[in-house]
Amino acid sequence: MGYLLLVGAIAAEVTATTAMKYSFGFSRLWPSLVTAVGYLVSFVLLARTLKTVQIGTAYAIWSGAGTAAVAVLGLLFGEGMSTTRLAGILLIITGVVVLNLGGAPH
Repeated sequence: MGYLLLVGAIAAEVTATTAMKYSFGFSRLWPSLVTAVGYLVSFVLLARTLKTVQIGTAYAIWSGAGTAAVAVLGLLFGEGMSTTRLAGILLIITGVVVLNLGGAPH
């Protein structure tokens, strides 16, 4: 259940960040509201995730997956995908995987 909540938290954070781009500096009402609600939902779901998932693991997945997803979504805004940018995204994903493979200390 914790990881399902984490997926929701990531989706809400990515939605909020994308809406922030459309808010044009919070000068448009609806995208600004989506941004505020999205971040609120994301933090609530992340907090609930922490009841069952270790904080280091949850935060690494939340921040890493969110960062990688927003970087890929940047293509919608005309941001190019260079080799360096792709390598950075792959390093983020690799880092999250490696952290999860480390398992919980006993």
